[in-house]
Amino acid sequence: MRKYELTVIFPLEEDLHRAGRERLLADLAANGAEIEKTDEPGDRDLAYEIKKRRRGKYVLFIVKMESSTIAVLDRVFKLNANLLKYLFVKIEE
Repeated sequence: MRKYELTVIFPLEEDLHRAGRERLLADLAANGAEIEKTDEPGDRDLAYEIKKRRRGKYVLFIVKMESSTIAVLDRVFKLNANLLKYLFVKIEE
């Protein structure tokens, strides 16, 4: 298993943030990913408009999973309407 940094941007509305986060965590667990650490930098301005929004709530996850899982999660995350953007980055050890 490899470590990845998963950065996610959620909408600012609390109900959308909560629903998106719950679904994201369920999707990660269903695909065998283990969350090691969670960090919430908070609300920030976006560099450009995403889905007609100028601000978003950033959350950073450190996740352990197989590299083949990323392709599966990419398809699943695209269906989650409560995610504005996400990015996987492999952590070199």
